[in-house]
Amino acid sequence: MPVDQLLKRHFWAVIVVLVAVAAFLDAQGIMHVVGARLGPTDAQLAVPPLSARAPTTAPSSTPHATSAGPILDRNPFDSVTGPLNAAPPAPVEEAAAVETAGPIAPDLSDPFGAPPCDGIQVLVITASADPEWSFAALSTATEKGKTFLRRRGGEIGGKTVKFVGWDRVWMTSGSQLCQVQMFKPPAPPAPSAAPSASAGPPSPNAVSDDIKNGIKKVGPNEFNVDRTVVDKILENQADLMRQARIVPEQENGKTVGIRMFGIKPDTLLGTLGMQNGDRLEKINGFEMASPETALEAYARLRTADHLTVSLNRNGQPTNLDFNIK
Repeated sequence: MPVDQLLKRHFWAVIVVLVAVAAFLDAQGIMHVVGARLGPTDAQLAVPPLSARAPTTAPSSTPHATSAGPILDRNPFDSVTGPLNAAPPAPVEEAAAVETAGPIAPDLSDPFGAPPCDGIQVLVITASADPEWSFAALSTATEKGKTFLRRRGGEIGGKTVKFVGWDRVWMTSGSQLCQVQMFKPPAPPAPSAAPSASAGPPSPNAVSDDIKNGIKKVGPNEFNVDRTVVDKILENQADLMRQARIVPEQENGKTVGIRMFGIKPDTLLGTLGMQNGDRLEKINGFEMASPETALEAYARLRTADHLTVSLNRNGQPTNLDFNIK
Protein backbone atom coordinates (compact mmCIF):
# COMPACT_ATOMS: atom_id res chain seq x y z
CA MET A 1 0.00 0.00 0.00
CA PRO A 2 1.47 3.38 -0.95
CA VAL A 3 2.49 5.72 1.86
CA ASP A 4 0.03 8.44 0.97
CA GLN A 5 -2.85 6.03 1.24
CA LEU A 6 -1.54 4.69 4.56
CA LEU A 7 -1.31 8.22 6.01
CA LYS A 8 -4.77 9.03 4.83
CA ARG A 9 -6.13 5.91 6.34
CA HIS A 10 -4.37 6.35 9.77
CA PHE A 11 -4.09 10.15 9.88
CA TRP A 12 -5.89 10.26 13.25
CA ALA A 13 -3.06 8.25 14.90
CA VAL A 14 -0.48 10.76 13.66
CA ILE A 15 -2.52 13.60 15.17
CA VAL A 16 -2.63 11.78 18.56
CA VAL A 17 1.15 11.24 18.57
CA LEU A 18 1.82 14.88 17.80
CA VAL A 19 -0.55 16.05 20.51
CA ALA A 20 1.15 13.74 23.05
CA VAL A 21 4.61 15.05 22.08
CA ALA A 22 3.42 18.64 22.34
CA ALA A 23 1.86 17.99 25.74
CA PHE A 24 5.05 16.39 27.09
CA LEU A 25 7.21 19.30 25.94
CA ASP A 26 4.79 21.78 27.36
CA ALA A 27 4.82 19.99 30.79
CA GLN A 28 8.61 19.96 30.90
CA GLY A 29 8.74 23.66 30.28
CA ILE A 30 6.23 24.45 33.01
CA MET A 31 8.08 22.31 35.56
CA HIS A 32 11.34 24.03 34.75
CA VAL A 33 9.82 27.49 35.24
CA VAL A 34 8.12 26.53 38.55
CA GLY A 35 11.29 24.87 39.88
CA ALA A 36 13.32 27.96 39.06
CA ARG A 37 10.87 30.10 41.02
CA LEU A 38 10.65 27.85 44.08
CA GLY A 39 14.25 26.56 44.45
CA PRO A 40 16.99 28.58 46.26
CA THR A 41 19.48 30.55 44.29
CA ASP A 42 23.24 30.12 44.53
CA ALA A 43 23.51 33.17 46.78
CA GLN A 44 20.94 31.75 49.15
CA LEU A 45 22.71 28.41 49.27
CA ALA A 46 25.97 30.15 50.25
CA VAL A 47 24.37 31.61 53.46
CA PRO A 48 24.74 29.29 56.59
CA PRO A 49 21.58 27.98 58.24
CA LEU A 50 19.96 29.87 61.11
CA SER A 51 20.96 27.30 63.73
CA ALA A 52 24.65 27.77 62.91
CA ARG A 53 24.65 31.56 62.94
CA ALA A 54 26.57 33.26 65.76
CA PRO A 55 24.46 35.41 68.11
CA THR A 56 24.61 39.10 67.42
CA THR A 57 24.96 39.95 71.21
CA ALA A 58 26.99 38.15 73.89
CA PRO A 59 24.86 36.54 76.63
CA SER A 60 25.23 37.51 80.32
CA SER A 61 28.00 35.70 82.24
CA THR A 62 25.61 34.67 85.06
CA PRO A 63 21.93 33.81 84.75
CA HIS A 64 19.43 36.06 86.48
CA ALA A 65 18.32 34.76 89.92
CA THR A 66 16.08 36.19 92.62
CA SER A 67 17.51 36.63 96.17
CA ALA A 68 15.96 37.57 99.51
CA GLY A 69 19.27 38.89 100.81
CA PRO A 70 18.33 42.58 100.73
CA ILE A 71 15.11 41.90 102.64
CA LEU A 72 16.90 39.83 105.30
CA ASP A 73 19.61 42.48 105.69
CA ARG A 74 17.08 45.25 106.17
CA ASN A 75 14.58 43.20 108.25
CA PRO A 76 11.50 45.34 107.61
CA PHE A 77 9.52 43.26 110.15
CA ASP A 78 11.50 44.21 113.28
CA SER A 79 13.75 47.24 113.58
CA VAL A 80 15.01 46.21 117.05
CA THR A 81 16.27 42.69 116.37
CA GLY A 82 18.33 43.72 113.36
CA PRO A 83 19.20 41.64 110.28
CA LEU A 84 17.52 38.28 110.06
CA ASN A 85 20.64 36.67 108.61
CA ALA A 86 22.95 37.81 111.41
CA ALA A 87 25.64 35.37 112.58
CA PRO A 88 24.65 33.08 115.52
CA PRO A 89 25.83 34.15 118.98
CA ALA A 90 29.11 32.87 120.33
CA PRO A 91 28.96 29.58 122.33
CA VAL A 92 28.34 29.86 126.06
CA GLU A 93 31.44 29.78 128.21
CA GLU A 94 32.30 26.53 129.94
CA ALA A 95 31.76 28.03 133.38
CA ALA A 96 28.18 28.98 132.53
CA ALA A 97 27.54 25.49 131.19
CA VAL A 98 28.69 23.98 134.47
CA GLU A 99 26.27 26.19 136.42
CA THR A 100 23.28 24.95 134.41
CA ALA A 101 24.37 21.31 134.53
CA GLY A 102 22.93 20.83 138.03
CA PRO A 103 24.46 19.55 141.28
CA ILE A 104 27.27 17.02 141.15
CA ALA A 105 26.15 13.50 142.03
CA PRO A 106 27.76 12.00 145.15
CA ASP A 107 30.46 9.36 144.75
CA LEU A 108 28.83 5.96 145.47
CA SER A 109 31.77 3.81 144.41
CA ASP A 110 32.68 2.93 148.06
CA PRO A 111 29.64 3.62 150.29
CA PHE A 112 31.00 1.56 153.22
CA GLY A 113 34.08 3.79 153.29
CA ALA A 114 32.04 6.97 153.62
CA PRO A 115 32.80 9.10 156.71
CA PRO A 116 30.31 9.26 159.62
CA CYS A 117 27.56 11.88 159.57
CA ASP A 118 28.30 14.44 162.27
CA GLY A 119 25.54 15.29 164.72
CA ILE A 120 23.11 12.53 163.66
CA GLN A 121 22.34 9.22 165.39
CA VAL A 122 20.21 6.30 164.24
CA LEU A 123 17.94 4.75 166.87
CA VAL A 124 15.82 2.14 165.11
CA ILE A 125 15.86 0.82 161.56
CA THR A 126 12.95 -0.89 159.85
CA ALA A 127 14.47 -2.40 156.71
CA SER A 128 12.41 -3.67 153.79
CA ALA A 129 13.10 -5.35 150.47
CA ASP A 130 11.59 -2.26 148.85
CA PRO A 131 13.90 0.74 149.55
CA GLU A 132 10.90 3.07 149.52
CA TRP A 133 9.44 1.23 152.57
CA SER A 134 12.62 1.23 154.64
CA PHE A 135 12.43 3.67 157.58
CA ALA A 136 14.87 4.87 160.22
CA ALA A 137 14.27 6.69 163.51
CA LEU A 138 16.95 9.38 163.76
CA SER A 139 17.94 12.04 166.26
CA THR A 140 20.17 15.11 166.03
CA ALA A 141 22.63 16.59 168.49
CA THR A 142 20.89 19.97 168.33
CA GLU A 143 17.45 18.56 169.24
CA LYS A 144 18.09 15.98 171.92
CA GLY A 145 15.13 13.92 173.10
CA LYS A 146 13.33 14.23 169.74
CA THR A 147 13.02 11.37 167.27
CA PHE A 148 12.48 11.88 163.55
CA LEU A 149 11.17 9.17 161.26
CA ARG A 150 12.75 9.40 157.83
CA ARG A 151 12.94 7.29 154.70
CA ARG A 152 14.79 7.72 151.38
CA GLY A 153 14.59 11.33 150.25
CA GLY A 154 13.80 12.74 153.72
CA GLU A 155 15.90 15.53 155.19
CA ILE A 156 17.28 15.96 158.69
CA GLY A 157 20.07 18.13 160.08
CA GLY A 158 20.81 19.65 156.69
CA LYS A 159 21.34 16.20 155.12
CA THR A 160 19.20 14.03 152.81
CA VAL A 161 18.64 10.30 153.36
CA LYS A 162 20.09 8.43 150.38
CA PHE A 163 19.50 4.79 151.43
CA VAL A 164 18.36 2.93 154.54
CA GLY A 165 20.25 -0.33 155.15
CA TRP A 166 19.65 -2.98 157.80
CA ASP A 167 22.35 -1.60 160.11
CA ARG A 168 23.12 1.91 158.82
CA VAL A 169 21.77 4.90 156.96
CA TRP A 170 23.59 6.70 154.14
CA MET A 171 23.01 10.42 153.79
CA THR A 172 24.19 13.14 151.42
CA SER A 173 25.01 16.79 151.86
CA GLY A 174 25.53 18.26 148.40
CA SER A 175 28.01 15.93 146.71
CA GLN A 176 29.35 14.49 149.99
CA LEU A 177 28.26 11.02 151.15
CA CYS A 178 28.27 10.02 154.84
CA GLN A 179 26.85 7.17 156.91
CA VAL A 180 25.30 6.63 160.33
CA GLN A 181 25.87 3.14 161.76
CA MET A 182 23.49 1.51 164.19
CA PHE A 183 25.85 -1.24 165.39
CA LYS A 184 29.06 0.71 165.43
CA PRO A 185 31.74 -1.37 167.18
CA PRO A 186 32.71 0.14 170.55
CA ALA A 187 36.13 1.57 171.18
CA PRO A 188 38.54 -0.90 172.75
CA PRO A 189 38.72 -0.52 176.57
CA ALA A 190 41.81 0.93 178.16
CA PRO A 191 44.21 -1.72 179.41
CA SER A 192 43.97 -2.38 183.15
CA ALA A 193 47.05 -2.66 185.34
CA ALA A 194 45.88 -5.82 187.10
CA PRO A 195 42.75 -7.29 185.51
CA SER A 196 40.87 -9.86 187.54
CA ALA A 197 41.16 -13.33 186.07
CA SER A 198 37.75 -14.42 187.32
CA ALA A 199 35.73 -11.42 186.16
CA GLY A 200 34.41 -11.72 182.62
CA PRO A 201 34.27 -8.73 180.23
CA PRO A 202 31.01 -6.79 180.51
CA SER A 203 28.68 -6.71 177.55
CA PRO A 204 29.01 -3.41 175.59
CA ASN A 205 25.20 -3.13 175.49
CA ALA A 206 24.55 -4.13 179.11
CA VAL A 207 21.94 -2.00 180.85
CA SER A 208 23.12 0.22 183.71
CA ASP A 209 22.34 -0.64 187.32
CA ASP A 210 20.07 2.38 187.89
CA ILE A 211 17.81 1.26 185.05
CA LYS A 212 18.03 -2.41 185.91
CA ASN A 213 17.05 -1.77 189.54
CA GLY A 214 13.94 0.13 188.40
CA ILE A 215 12.57 -2.92 186.55
CA LYS A 216 11.07 -5.64 188.80
CA LYS A 217 9.74 -8.92 187.48
CA VAL A 218 6.57 -9.81 189.44
CA GLY A 219 5.29 -12.65 187.25
CA PRO A 220 6.27 -14.88 184.32
CA ASN A 221 5.39 -12.11 181.87
CA GLU A 222 4.60 -9.16 184.17
CA PHE A 223 6.93 -6.34 185.25
CA ASN A 224 6.76 -3.24 187.43
CA VAL A 225 8.67 -0.31 185.99
CA ASP A 226 9.48 2.97 187.74
CA ARG A 227 8.42 6.03 185.75
CA THR A 228 11.89 7.50 186.24
CA VAL A 229 13.27 4.50 184.34
CA VAL A 230 10.90 5.24 181.46
CA ASP A 231 12.20 8.82 181.35
CA LYS A 232 15.81 7.62 181.33
CA ILE A 233 15.06 5.16 178.53
CA LEU A 234 13.49 7.89 176.39
CA GLU A 235 16.35 10.30 177.09
CA ASN A 236 19.06 7.74 176.25
CA GLN A 237 17.28 5.80 173.56
CA ALA A 238 20.06 6.44 171.05
CA ASP A 239 22.47 4.27 173.08
CA LEU A 240 19.96 1.80 174.50
CA MET A 241 18.38 0.87 171.18
CA ARG A 242 21.67 0.07 169.42
CA GLN A 243 21.53 -3.40 170.91
CA ALA A 244 18.83 -4.79 168.58
CA ARG A 245 18.42 -5.22 164.86
CA ILE A 246 14.82 -4.86 163.71
CA VAL A 247 13.58 -6.30 160.42
CA PRO A 248 9.97 -6.07 159.18
CA GLU A 249 8.34 -9.44 158.56
CA GLN A 250 5.67 -10.20 155.98
CA GLU A 251 3.16 -12.98 155.48
CA ASN A 252 1.24 -13.33 152.22
CA GLY A 253 2.59 -9.97 151.07
CA LYS A 254 1.43 -8.08 154.20
CA THR A 255 3.60 -6.75 157.01
CA VAL A 256 2.59 -8.47 160.25
CA GLY A 257 5.26 -7.16 162.64
CA ILE A 258 8.95 -6.60 163.16
CA ARG A 259 11.40 -9.36 164.05
CA MET A 260 14.03 -8.47 166.68
CA PHE A 261 17.55 -9.89 166.65
CA GLY A 262 20.65 -9.36 168.78
CA ILE A 263 18.80 -9.37 172.14
CA LYS A 264 20.85 -10.59 175.12
CA PRO A 265 19.61 -11.16 178.70
CA ASP A 266 21.70 -8.31 180.17
CA THR A 267 20.51 -5.71 177.62
CA LEU A 268 17.52 -3.41 178.08
CA LEU A 269 15.14 -5.46 175.94
CA GLY A 270 16.33 -8.66 177.62
CA THR A 271 15.70 -7.12 181.07
CA LEU A 272 12.18 -6.22 179.90
CA GLY A 273 11.49 -9.91 179.17
CA MET A 274 12.05 -9.98 175.42
CA GLN A 275 14.06 -12.71 173.74
CA ASN A 276 16.16 -12.94 170.59
CA GLY A 277 13.96 -13.76 167.60
CA ASP A 278 10.69 -12.41 169.07
CA ARG A 279 8.32 -10.79 166.58
CA LEU A 280 6.81 -7.58 167.95
CA GLU A 281 3.24 -7.22 166.71
CA LYS A 282 1.36 -4.72 168.93
CA ILE A 283 1.87 -2.24 171.78
CA ASN A 284 -1.35 -1.37 173.63
CA GLY A 285 -3.28 -2.44 170.54
CA PHE A 286 -1.25 -0.33 168.09
CA GLU A 287 -0.02 -2.58 165.30
CA MET A 288 3.68 -2.42 164.45
CA ALA A 289 3.00 -3.12 160.78
CA SER A 290 3.60 0.52 159.82
CA PRO A 291 6.03 3.17 161.08
CA GLU A 292 3.15 5.61 161.66
CA THR A 293 1.41 3.43 164.26
CA ALA A 294 4.77 2.57 165.85
CA LEU A 295 5.51 6.26 166.36
CA GLU A 296 2.04 6.82 167.81
CA ALA A 297 2.62 4.06 170.38
CA TYR A 298 6.05 5.55 171.12
CA ALA A 299 4.50 8.98 171.77
CA ARG A 300 2.24 7.49 174.47
CA LEU A 301 5.04 5.94 176.52
CA ARG A 302 5.59 8.99 178.76
CA THR A 303 1.96 9.18 179.93
CA ALA A 304 0.88 5.52 179.88
CA ASP A 305 0.29 3.70 183.20
CA HIS A 306 0.16 0.25 181.67
CA LEU A 307 1.68 -1.29 178.54
CA THR A 308 0.79 -4.60 176.93
CA VAL A 309 3.31 -5.78 174.37
CA SER A 310 2.03 -8.50 172.02
CA LEU A 311 4.73 -10.84 170.71
CA ASN A 312 4.98 -13.93 168.57
CA ARG A 313 7.54 -16.21 170.21
CA ASN A 314 8.42 -19.46 168.48
CA GLY A 315 5.12 -19.32 166.59
CA GLN A 316 3.02 -18.81 169.74
CA PRO A 317 1.34 -15.52 170.82
CA THR A 318 2.80 -14.05 174.02
CA ASN A 319 1.93 -10.89 175.97
CA LEU A 320 4.24 -8.90 178.24
CA ASP A 321 2.54 -6.59 180.78
CA PHE A 322 4.32 -3.55 182.23
CA ASN A 323 2.91 -1.60 185.16
CA ILE A 324 4.42 1.88 185.17
CA LYS A 325 4.44 3.49 188.63
